[in-house]
Amino acid sequence: MPSATPLLFVHGFWHGSWCWSEVVPHVVAAGRLAVAVDMAGHGLYARRPRWFTEQPYDPEAVGTEVSPVANVTLDDAAALLTSQIKQIGGGEPVTVVAHSAAGPVLTRVAQQQPELVAHAVYVAAYMPASGVPAAAYSEMPEAADGLVVPLVQGDPARIGAIRLDFATGDPVYRRQLYEAFYGDVDRALADAATGLLTPDGPAGVMVGTTPLTRDGWGSVRRTYVTCTKDRAITPAVQATFVAEADAAFPDNPTSVVTLDASHSPFFSMPDVLAGVVTSLG
Repeated sequence: MPSATPLLFVHGFWHGSWCWSEVVPHVVAAGRLAVAVDMAGHGLYARRPRWFTEQPYDPEAVGTEVSPVANVTLDDAAALLTSQIKQIGGGEPVTVVAHSAAGPVLTRVAQQQPELVAHAVYVAAYMPASGVPAAAYSEMPEAADGLVVPLVQGDPARIGAIRLDFATGDPVYRRQLYEAFYGDVDRALADAATGLLTPDGPAGVMVGTTPLTRDGWGSVRRTYVTCTKDRAITPAVQATFVAEADAAFPDNPTSVVTLDASHSPFFSMPDVLAGVVTSLG
């Protein structure tokens, strides 16, 4: 029988808790308590740069304006998620489902307070090895076919954010955004989701590192949900995460579930993804 632990869903960069709105009803219908939360610098915690809303549109500012979330670090994101887990679980462990750039945040929390995480579930997410920043995986040969890095605007080290230009009217750029995140998602739904995205993901989340130990993250049960059509975090990079984790902690191997999906299965197959996570103990 699956565990009755609550399920907490955390979105990736540029998104918000809203991206789980098609998944949570399926999970609740299956009898599990579930809630989606906003990550630091996103959703209700997002702060938009001036260029994103000011008129006329200033393409030069897109690459130069310092982000209003430039001060958000991996420590900050982990502290927020820890507080959310404690609130939802009442001090008892919960199953945390992290997508994309929420992965390093979940990893930090599970390392610092493994007793709070009953099961760490990574959905097409960064699952960095000990002491390795998530950003490093974008520079690997396995990431060469990824579509996100070419879309990034400005120097993240200078502006403090991984910035995408959702305000541009460039049809080529917008098509690449669709292919990177929503390649198998109904176009109308993808367009609606794109309209909700915020441009800046805090660079500090991606450059922070977490030393992992056997008694910390290495002790937490984990599952990796890999997406075979992913153009944001390529399947080869996803396989690297699993291989590194299993090499470091062979006594606690990663369970792997494979979905024939793009980077956003919460939109393209929400019922299937809900079935996967509710089946996990």
